[in-house]
Amino acid sequence: MDLRSDPNAPLPPAPTPWASSSMPSRRDGPPFHMTEMIEAEPALAVRILDRLAVAGSARQLAGAIRETARAGRPILAVGCGTSEHGAQAVVEILREAMREAGLPASPGVGGGPIPIQAFEASLVPGLAGGGALVIGISHEGATPATNRALEAARATGAGTALMTASTGSPGARRADIVLETLEVDQSWCHTVGYVSPILAAVAVAAELTATTPDPVAVRSALGAGLQPAAVDAAERLAGVIAPLDRIVVIGSGADRVAARELVLKIEEGTHLPAAMRDLETLLHGHLAGIDERTGVIAILATRDGRGPRAARMRQALAAVRETGARAGAILAANAGGAIPEAFTPAGRIVVAEAPDLAPSAAALLSTAVPLQLLTERMARVRDVNPDPIRRDDPRYLAAAAVAESQD
Repeated sequence: MDLRSDPNAPLPPAPTPWASSSMPSRRDGPPFHMTEMIEAEPALAVRILDRLAVAGSARQLAGAIRETARAGRPILAVGCGTSEHGAQAVVEILREAMREAGLPASPGVGGGPIPIQAFEASLVPGLAGGGALVIGISHEGATPATNRALEAARATGAGTALMTASTGSPGARRADIVLETLEVDQSWCHTVGYVSPILAAVAVAAELTATTPDPVAVRSALGAGLQPAAVDAAERLAGVIAPLDRIVVIGSGADRVAARELVLKIEEGTHLPAAMRDLETLLHGHLAGIDERTGVIAILATRDGRGPRAARMRQALAAVRETGARAGAILAANAGGAIPEAFTPAGRIVVAEAPDLAPSAAALLSTAVPLQLLTERMARVRDVNPDPIRRDDPRYLAAAAVAESQD
């Protein structure tokens, strides 16, 4: 029986009254819930952009960002796990929009937004302070560290906002502005949970720059990763690197966000050790830890500074080749020619350039589906169900219970 759901149909919202999600139902083989979530993202994107435009919450947050930036007060974005990477993506997109809108956009106090891991943010004395703005990212709105960071911000007189799936969530009660994306990821190996805040940031960026989000361009950027050639490339790359002992992912600029998210997806979805390295950082000592048992995945999609980034990526991959590691890549269409095929013997996934989107949004959206699909295909090779993120194993369920206890 074909369990695959309609990729154009809306995903379920959080229940009313709100409750956190339960472990995804067991599937012994594909399509996994993760498979369906990836396939649903292009249509989901259009619904989220439409929803936020009608709600007016993106406009509210854009207004708060303008006011905070003009007052020279800090703007922070916080999150954990996939939502931490969502926060980093939000910052990339908002900084770009703020520069275009003529607002202070250099990272730091009185400038553009900065990302902070939510647990660390909750421990900063006097976090943000009066007149500042703290933007939380939490897909279900129940992450304790993120909610504590919002509480700490409020206690200092800062404004708070939350990008989440439900206005009924615990986190929403701690936010002055809630951007509700509504539809809940049905896999615990979050994919929709990563794309949703990126889309919310695209909506806010449009308000900051007095433009209109282009749902066709957004849907196309996500959908390109589901085209047969891209799927075949993901399967080939997965077949080479999934049997290896460990994976290292490298990126630069906005691609660092995608690289971090790919590492998380690989570890939680395939149970294979992985690490993220900044492009330049890889070549300063970390190269010594790479050998023939290592798979290396390079990501190069960002348009800003592409020439110097591509030149340094060539050097990095040339160095990796000398170690005997198996390297592959996720490359934007116009970047592929800058990286010799010989430097990516494990294969490469070519992603859309998305020229009608701002550079950061284009890079983040065009790499989202490929990195997710690569993970899902690696899970197939390793005979792993990615949905429960190993919590179907009693040891890891117990580990999660200990980690998430309030003691």
